[in-house]
Amino acid sequence: MRYWLIKSEPDAFSIDDLQRVKREPWTGVRNYQARNSMRDDMQPGDLAIFYHSNATPPGSVGVARVAGEAYPDPTQFDEKSDYYDPKSNPDAPRWLLRDFEFVAKFPTPVSLTEMKEDPALEGMVVTLKGTRLSITPVEAKHFKHVCKLGGWKP
Repeated sequence: MRYWLIKSEPDAFSIDDLQRVKREPWTGVRNYQARNSMRDDMQPGDLAIFYHSNATPPGSVGVARVAGEAYPDPTQFDEKSDYYDPKSNPDAPRWLLRDFEFVAKFPTPVSLTEMKEDPALEGMVVTLKGTRLSITPVEAKHFKHVCKLGGWKP
């Protein structure tokens, strides 16, 4: 099993939204490295820290599970979508996605500041300066520690 961190702005789609809908396609990823992680490295059953970006404060708020194989992101073909890509071809889609399902909401959110200041999370990608990717791999020890800080036991 691998572990991930997935970012979403809470006013666009929050952990509460995922809890309500139970399962959601992770649309709109337009970074090749993040796309490649979803396409090549994620597997159904992998767990992900759900992270609220562009929030006050930003931080980890829960856990989601990869819920299926990669498939074409339909927003790349929708001219009305913010994620429309006129260069993407339906016969060879450029952008893929995975579905994620709700697992847990942390009783206590773990702020980015708290994560950066915790020596046990040294080297965690989200804590590194200049990291802006919406999907990043997470080491098992970091995943377990963030869950512990959030008050949730995997």
